[in-house]
Amino acid sequence: MGSIWRKTATLPSFPPLAGDTGTRVLVVGGGIAGILCTYFLTQAGVDCLLLEAERLCGGTTQGTTAKITSQHGLIYSRLASTRGLEAARLYLEANQAALARYKTLCQGIDCDFAETDALVYSRSHREPLAVEAAVLKRLGFPAELTRDTSLPFPVAGAVRFPDQARFHPLKFLAHIAKGLPIHEGTKVLELMPGAAVTHFGTVRADNIIIATRSPILNKHGGYFLKLYQQRSYLLALRGAGQVGGMYLGAEKNSLSFRDWGDLLLVGGGGHRTGKKGGGWEQLAAFARRAWPGSEEVARWAAQDCVSLDGVPYVGAYSGGTRGLYVATGFGKWGMTSAMAAAQLLTSLVQGKPSPYAALYSPSRGMLRPQLAVNALEATIGLLTPTVPRCPHMGCALKYNPREGSWDCPCHGSRFGTDGKLLDGPATADLQRAPGRPQK
Repeated sequence: MGSIWRKTATLPSFPPLAGDTGTRVLVVGGGIAGILCTYFLTQAGVDCLLLEAERLCGGTTQGTTAKITSQHGLIYSRLASTRGLEAARLYLEANQAALARYKTLCQGIDCDFAETDALVYSRSHREPLAVEAAVLKRLGFPAELTRDTSLPFPVAGAVRFPDQARFHPLKFLAHIAKGLPIHEGTKVLELMPGAAVTHFGTVRADNIIIATRSPILNKHGGYFLKLYQQRSYLLALRGAGQVGGMYLGAEKNSLSFRDWGDLLLVGGGGHRTGKKGGGWEQLAAFARRAWPGSEEVARWAAQDCVSLDGVPYVGAYSGGTRGLYVATGFGKWGMTSAMAAAQLLTSLVQGKPSPYAALYSPSRGMLRPQLAVNALEATIGLLTPTVPRCPHMGCALKYNPREGSWDCPCHGSRFGTDGKLLDGPATADLQRAPGRPQK
């Protein structure tokens, strides 16, 4: 296993921290959000430092489909109905600005950047697409409701976003990261006001940005209730033809598609972490039906944090943590959301106002249906009398035979059979290696 991006890019390496130091802004987490924050802060002349526990881009960033788009499912009709048309307008504006920034930055970088349309499709229900298109029309965005696609099956309809983009994320970040103040292999063991403790020394900072996909500070902000994590799966196929644009199904368990060179990337089979889902088997079965002569070149999985309302949490970590910021809850839209988050946080840590601060505020209202689902899953996990248990909050872990891991259905942490931490919000390995369960 391994993503096609990791196999075809070489990232620069950086030394671990070498003793105590100080900086104006400390960024924790070396995925795309953390790297972009560090890049923009450096460009603005702000003294900063990035700490990554292992290697850059070892998590969600290397597992992305790498679509740079403002089309995040049917989010605009959902936002208009739950938070108002102005919130939908701001979300569109922030993501279009992120797209424009990518277009500027990618000029002169060999990162396979290409402009293309993005489409969200449905095989059976046209009405939700028509509602989405109507909201976008009110926002003045030139989206199109169509049945014309390049997919290998008929659709009831699709909403087309023109002039979006795709790229090779690790080639892009390999270029962006060069020369930045980064320390790899430096895990943050403890956060305290104005400082982060590591094995190699303490970093004092006026501001700290937590960009670790799932926030690592559990006692503030309620993120264990405001987020859940989801696994998704991808195949890279040769000989499957080309779809031209970028596609995502509107319904649960539908598939996504995009081209890269002569390969077709097919994604889907997703499920809440710790639960069951279609996985690679669903994708492979579809590929056999749609393109019988295609060849699987690579397969990999990704993990995403999802917020209660589909909008990321970007801003002050909580009301009681001065100088601490967070970027999380990007869902499946990490590329555009990371850029929007980095630009917003660069403004906030410099004390500059942003029209998007309230939209993305982590302190916004939590009363959403997903909150009850998250609370129920946590309760079930805590009460289930099995071992091993997650060191994060004590939930029972479930064995994932597809990936050979122990996964937490409460908050999404994952561990190898040797007990090694694979994904947070847990911050420590299991004390005992759980092995594989007896058949």
